Amino acid sequence: MKSNDNATPTAGAANAPATPAATAVPARTGNPARKKALLGVTALVLLAGIAYGIYYLLVLDHYESTDNAYVQGNVVQLTPQVGGTVVAINADETDFVKAGTTLVKLDPADAHVALEQAEAQLAQAVREARILYVNNNTYNAQISARVADVARARSDVARAQDDVNRRAPLVASGAVGAEEFNHANAQLAAARTALAAAEAGATAAREQLASNQSLTQGVAVEDHPNVLRAAARVREAYLALARVDLIAPVDGHIAKRSVQLGQRVQPGVPLMSVVSLGDLWVDANFKESQLRSVRIGQPVTLEADVYGKRVVYHGTIEGLGAGTGSAFALLPAQNATGNWIKVVQRVPVRIALDPKELAEHPLRVGLSMEAKVDVSNVQGPILSDATRQPTRAATQVFDQVNAGADAEVQRIIAANLGRAARPATAAPSNAATHGGPAGDQGATHADPASHASRAPAAAHTQTAAARVPASNR
Repeated sequence: MKSNDNATPTAGAANAPATPAATAVPARTGNPARKKALLGVTALVLLAGIAYGIYYLLVLDHYESTDNAYVQGNVVQLTPQVGGTVVAINADETDFVKAGTTLVKLDPADAHVALEQAEAQLAQAVREARILYVNNNTYNAQISARVADVARARSDVARAQDDVNRRAPLVASGAVGAEEFNHANAQLAAARTALAAAEAGATAAREQLASNQSLTQGVAVEDHPNVLRAAARVREAYLALARVDLIAPVDGHIAKRSVQLGQRVQPGVPLMSVVSLGDLWVDANFKESQLRSVRIGQPVTLEADVYGKRVVYHGTIEGLGAGTGSAFALLPAQNATGNWIKVVQRVPVRIALDPKELAEHPLRVGLSMEAKVDVSNVQGPILSDATRQPTRAATQVFDQVNAGADAEVQRIIAANLGRAARPATAAPSNAATHGGPAGDQGATHADPASHASRAPAAAHTQTAAARVPASNR
């Protein structure tokens, strides 16, 4: 019985693990819903990756973008061309000015004195040149007088020679005394001496005429070297007087004003800047690895931090820089010395903006931009292969000053040539307007050598004088 009692628990113990083993079979088969969820997630990830790859190949691979882009523009410095003391400042920071507006005015007293001296020298040079031309007629008259003297002296010599010839045969017969014959010989010698003196005077007169003609031949009074030299001094003094008014060369806004009232300025010192906000562009600094497909003419979309994503600018690539930014840095990298670490370089790319969009949403120089270039079309050139046409920037505000200087020179020349008295010219009114000498207008005599050039020059004086700005005097 004991053996049976002991065997029963052993058999029960052997049969006890059978129930857990039977229940573990369903756990190995797993949860079908979970498997489906994992498979679904995996499929979605694969589909997303494939979709992104296709999107990258079809879209993203055709664009290059950078946020290392900044607005650039022409910052025109206002610098004096002559020295002087500042007596007026007509513009300040942020002011908008038009081209030709006077921004700074210097003391014009010294320039006025220099111009008056130059005008007086020009007037004197014109009158001295007129004397040279008039002397031609004087020397011609002197030559005529000397030639008449020579003819008279030759007549006297011939008459004295006849007297000697008549008396010579009579001396031997005693019909004519020796004293009378000697007297006839003395008269012949005196006549010959007078003839030599007359011929020398005629030669001297011809030489004087030739010498004077060498100073006047082939040129009119207006083109005489002495007149041209004095005229150049008048232009110089006139321009110096006009340049005491510092004018804006372009339309724009004032920035970086440093000039102060009463300051003594020297030529070339920057006083302020004029920034033309209507002519801006963007310099986008792309990495060198991004430039493989960048070409001139490709379209660009840009966003400015100042406006955010609600404003999008459109532009085109105008050109790529001729070197990296570090190559033109103040202290360029010395890669051949010391330990070398490769640094990705950036090349500036110039992007032109749409003027209409720029007018609707103005930008400022130095603002940050985000640029995105469509590089799908790679047919354009990498580097510019033609010069820019037309001129990138130009100003005509100084042309009127140059024309005024020419008109002032013509006015002075005309007044001192006697043209002011002619009804066909406008010299009297010009001289009265500009303060010309009243005494010069009464002169009516001019040398014959300048008759041929007077009418065209007078007409030019009228046209040029009409361009003289009243503020220049």
